This record gives sequence, structure tokens and C-alpha cells, in this order.
Amino acid sequence: MIKENQKLLNYVNVISDAVMGILSIIISYLFTFYILNLDKNFPLIDYIKLSCIFIPIQLMTYACMRLYDSFRTKSFASEFGRLFFAFIFDGLFIIALLYVIKIFNFSRIALFIFLLTDLIIISAKRFAMRKMLKNLRKKGYNRKSVIIIGSGQAAQDYLRTINREKDYGYVCAGYISDTQTLSAKWLGSFDKLTAALKLKNYDEAICALNVEQSGMLGAVVEACELTGTKISVIPSIYNYMTPSSSIDMVGAIPTINIRRIPLDNMGNAFLKRTVDILGSLMLLIFTSPVVLTSMIVIKLTMGGSVIFRQRRIGLNKKEFIMYKLKSMRDNESSDTAWSTDDDPRKTIYGSFMRKFSIDELPQLVNVLKGEMSLVGPRPEIPYYVNSFKDEIPMYMIRHQVKPGITGWAQIHGYRGDTSIAKRVEYDISYIENWSFFLDISIILRTALSGFVNNEKLKVFEGSKKTKTEKNAETGEKAVGTNTQEFVKVTQK
Repeated sequence: MIKENQKLLNYVNVISDAVMGILSIIISYLFTFYILNLDKNFPLIDYIKLSCIFIPIQLMTYACMRLYDSFRTKSFASEFGRLFFAFIFDGLFIIALLYVIKIFNFSRIALFIFLLTDLIIISAKRFAMRKMLKNLRKKGYNRKSVIIIGSGQAAQDYLRTINREKDYGYVCAGYISDTQTLSAKWLGSFDKLTAALKLKNYDEAICALNVEQSGMLGAVVEACELTGTKISVIPSIYNYMTPSSSIDMVGAIPTINIRRIPLDNMGNAFLKRTVDILGSLMLLIFTSPVVLTSMIVIKLTMGGSVIFRQRRIGLNKKEFIMYKLKSMRDNESSDTAWSTDDDPRKTIYGSFMRKFSIDELPQLVNVLKGEMSLVGPRPEIPYYVNSFKDEIPMYMIRHQVKPGITGWAQIHGYRGDTSIAKRVEYDISYIENWSFFLDISIILRTALSGFVNNEKLKVFEGSKKTKTEKNAETGEKAVGTNTQEFVKVTQK
């Protein structure tokens, strides 16, 4: 039943996408020439002809980008990402067609409105369909019947997941195992698998064998192929795999890449570097009055160099010199001391700069030099990297991409004296799920928040010992005030 439903859904999607395309043409024509009241020298028939060329191309693009596959367990963001790239490709194609071949008379404004309207309407339609199907699955319709092979930890986790996420639309019809440990219908031991598959037509078999049972995998695959049952295998290392994991082929040997990093792709890296260069150049120009004013104030209030230079760890664990406007008085422990809200080294203006992230602006030069990116995990000094790498799980994965001025963790409030573990969690999520649109959204959210952090402004010098000084006496350094994590730091 699920196969027939998926085919029907695909037909509905194809037909509705075509109808949305025609509707978008009509809306753009009426809006351009009847609401904006532009010159009506472009007949509607030419736009109808244009849709007859554009819509088949669009449908083929959607098919090639697998937009008619099942998105049952995928997020709408992933579906919209493919829609947007299809929109870019189709838009460029139709513009090239009209400009080079010049087969129709058209308005540039109407064409832009048409492409944008088409993207919005189709996205809204697919979002509505997704919501409707989720509600139907929660009510028990359009369910996918699966049989689980195995009863170990992987089988238990899978069963727990599909029972919890009702909107995925999976229902366990039973399981095959030598032991009866799952809270589902037991269909017999492993030697009953073929008989069970012949008895009922399951939509999918989920092979969840333990490592000790890996020798049975061949027999399980043969039983499924003999009965024509689709099979999916949960790898024994599933706990270490991520949503970005991929399979590569070395000759005829498949290898699993448990953590695929999108920025390893040359095209993605080039796109990110282009944004970094253009963005940092523009920001350096726009913020130059603020930087120059701050330099003058720093020189007058603190003297000495106005630029603070500090060693940080960047891409591939390589050290580089990061630049900041000096916001604290010079000290001998600049490579080990970690500032806090009540740090006595701060000046009033320095506190103001840190509050509004003005001191970070010279890092745009690091971006231009290729040592940093506009967006990425914040770089740390070597002293703390050596401490955190053994204490915080997956901490060193942060160095597989360039560090950034702002990042996914920072826009969620994890900056300065906050939880390192949570910061790493957000950083890893960013690295594994990087996209051009994610970078743009982080930049926009950083801009909209006004670069304001949660650091307190310094008003007067306190006489009490700072948290840093107290920790120094006990030989401990606070890592995260949110979760009360502590990492032992050996004094130099």
C-alpha cells in the first residue's frame, strides 16, 4: 500500500508543481501590468508560451534533484534547499534562453516576479502537503510496515524511535530473533525469516544485527532478495555515524565516511571563500570610522600598541596570529589568562568595545589573509586547546574547518565565559550541516543582534579578587559557568 501511496503522491506533486507554474505566470503578469501599471506591450500569450517551455524544464530539474523522492524522515529545510538550487538553475537557464535566443517579448520585472512567485508558491504547497501527511500518519494512515531482524541495542533504538516519532509513518509488524526481548510481535527465530517474509508482504526489512551476529548478514540479505523484500541495514557503528555520513567506493569496496564535511567539497569551499573575501572587504570599509576612532581612544587611554596579537589554533590545528583591538591592559599571561566579566585588566572603553564586539573587527584582516572565515567555530589559544582536547568529546573536530568571527554557537548565546561543551555541540552541528544559506543566516542574525554579547560593562574597579585569580590559587580554570564544568589546567 505504501508503494502505491508514494506513486500517487509523486503524481500529485508533479501535476500540482505544473499548475503552480502556470498560476505563477498569470500572477506575475497581472501584478506587473495591472497593479504596477507598467507598459502593456507584452502580450499574455507570450508568457503562456514561456510557461510551456519553463515548466517541463522545471519538472525535469526537480526529478534530477530528487525532489519527487520521499521526504518522510527529512526536514523541510533540506527539501527547501533543493528547491532553491533548482530555482537558481531554472532561473539562469530561462534568462539565458530569453536573452540569447530572444524568442519572446517579455518584461524583466515580470520575469523576476514570476520566478520568485513560483518558488514561494511551490514551497508553500510542499510545506502544506508535508504537514497534512504528518497529521495523516499520526492518525494511522499511509503507514510503512517494517519487519525488524535482530533484537540487540540497534533494534531497540530503532523501535523506540519509530514508536516515538509517529509522524514518520513507520509501524513495526514484528521482529525476527532468537531471543524475545523487544516490545513488539515476535515472528520466530532467524531460521524462520524466509517463511515470515513469504507469509506477508512487508514494505521494508530492517536488519539490526549485533556485531556478534554479523556472520548472519549474508543469509539475511539472501532471504530478502529471494522474497523481493526491500532491506535496509543499520551499521554496527551507527552510534558513531552522523546524518552527513556517506559511502565512498574504493574499487568495488564500499567505505563508510562517518563524518562528511561539506566544506571538503572544492565548490563549497570556493563559494565560502568568495563570500569571506567580498564580505570582509565591505565590512572593513564600512567599519573603518569605528576602528580608527577606537584606535585613537586606546592610544590615549592605554598607550602602547593599539592592536592585540595572540596565537590561536586554526584550520588543521595550525597556529596563526589573531588580531584584536586592545581592550585590556598588557599582562604577562596573555596566552593563558581567560578574561571574565570582572577582570581587573579591562578599561571602561575596553569593556564597551567588548560589549559590542568592536574589538573583534581587526579579525576581518585575518579573514582576508585566509586564516579565518566570517562564520565558523571561534578559535582558541593553544594553552586551552591542549586542555580541552582530552576533556571535551569531539573538541578537536572544530579544527577541520577555518575558525570564524561569529558562529552557530555564538548566535545561540555561547560566547565568552559560557559552557565549552555546549559550544562544541553547536560547532560540530555547524560543521556537519554547513550550507551557503546557513552561513548567510548566521551573518544576518549576528547583524540583527547588533553584535551585542552578554558581557557586563565595566563601571569601576573592584577591590575583590576576580574569579580568575581565585581559580589560579586552586589551580583550576572555569570552563563553563552554565554547566559548572571544570578542566584542570597545569600552571606554566
